Amino acid sequence: MKEMLRDLVWLNALIATELIQITENTSQILRNAAPPESCIVEHAALRKTALEIADRYKPGTMLRKHVAEHQ
Repeated sequence: MKEMLRDLVWLNALIATELIQITENTSQILRNAAPPESCIVEHAALRKTALEIADRYKPGTMLRKHVAEHQ
């Protein structure tokens, strides 16, 4: 059960980081320009928190490397 909960926490962090990226991409498409700087800063902080959670419960996955390639 404990391992399943770790997997679910990690999966939710994965979903969160991808949703943040989708939001940034959608904003860029709709504005035909980069998202506002405030959004970029806030999304970076949210992404960092999600990655810390993911690493805490399931370290050593490709998530951090994958997310780093988004930036």
